Amino acid sequence: MTQGAGHGYEPGAGYEPGSEPAPGYGTAPGYEAAAGYAHDYPAPGSAYDRPAPGTGAPGPGAPAAPPVPSYDAGTSAPPAPAGYEPTRPDTPLVPPDYTPTARDLPVITVTPDQGDRPGPLYVVGDVHGYLSELLAALRENGLVNADGHWSAGSARLWFLGDFTDRGPDGIGVIELVMQLSAEAAAAGGYCRALMGNHELLLLGAHRFGDTPVNSTGGTASFLAAWRLNGGQPSDMERLEDRHLTWISRLDAAHVTDGHLLVHSDTTAYLEYGSSVEEMNDAITGVLQRSDADECWDLFRKLTKRFAFRGDGGAQAARELLGTYGGKRVVHGHSPIPYLLGEVGGEHPLDSEERGQTVNGPMVYAENLAVAMDGGVTMDGRLLVAQLPLVG
Repeated sequence: MTQGAGHGYEPGAGYEPGSEPAPGYGTAPGYEAAAGYAHDYPAPGSAYDRPAPGTGAPGPGAPAAPPVPSYDAGTSAPPAPAGYEPTRPDTPLVPPDYTPTARDLPVITVTPDQGDRPGPLYVVGDVHGYLSELLAALRENGLVNADGHWSAGSARLWFLGDFTDRGPDGIGVIELVMQLSAEAAAAGGYCRALMGNHELLLLGAHRFGDTPVNSTGGTASFLAAWRLNGGQPSDMERLEDRHLTWISRLDAAHVTDGHLLVHSDTTAYLEYGSSVEEMNDAITGVLQRSDADECWDLFRKLTKRFAFRGDGGAQAARELLGTYGGKRVVHGHSPIPYLLGEVGGEHPLDSEERGQTVNGPMVYAENLAVAMDGGVTMDGRLLVAQLPLVG
């Protein structure tokens, strides 16, 4: 398998360079970090500034792979939120009689397109709990009305994952997506969502708590990783069984109108199947089996990033597209300012270049990849875009 930038292992780092989170998260106005969320990142010149073995040097202007507060570090995490109690590991998130390919929930059931002309296709990048920003972006694109209800008729809307953590109202975001799914279906369109790595993190924290998991850098647990990576106590307190069921049935990828939609800019999806259907079913199966180590391994792989950036990036995109179909990979996960080299020491924080905001999606990797994470958690922008991109 081709390994793009950020996919090699660095012994002793605890995580592969290229894993998330990227530095700079949590700086958006009004952001209130969860207890224990670390902002301490190694200075430029550290081991993270070197390209991973076998990946080639980054392309011109590309920043170093992100310093990673290790999910595996044996850091003493703060106490769990008041009233928090993880579910029993042997309690299935997905009912035993559930068939992965049967999309039987109304909120994710696709209504067949009306006639021969499907409605316009839109995608939404990482939201991370920023409900107000999401509503504003959806209204700007004519997808919801002033009251936050579906107003786009037969339009098709895809969310690329990462609804919770870091921002103030992750559960509110999930509630809105579930609501729009039902309203869009009734109007002849649809609203669907993909599984992000933060959905896996939230599921794991709720389900396995502080259960130790096998990791490359020492003792780790889902709950500690969730706290250290923007987990919001209010989200955990408001999490209900219906949210857990909805999240656990999300697909990991989908191909539509020549676009391969995924959350993470990684080729790790290839480890779970040689078709989109096989891969989606395999990931649902991981969640069914209630194995903390297996779930952790899935989460770890989907935190990888930057596969399509720098040397070998276009080839990595071709490999993913050649296996799963589509002409372009559309992903979230890695903030565009990071892909552009505007974070991580490339420009002074008070420079004019650093002040340039994200205006839209980023097309790169020889036009084979589209980045949709505008960096809403790092003074960026929550992106909603119509596909195919024009201009």
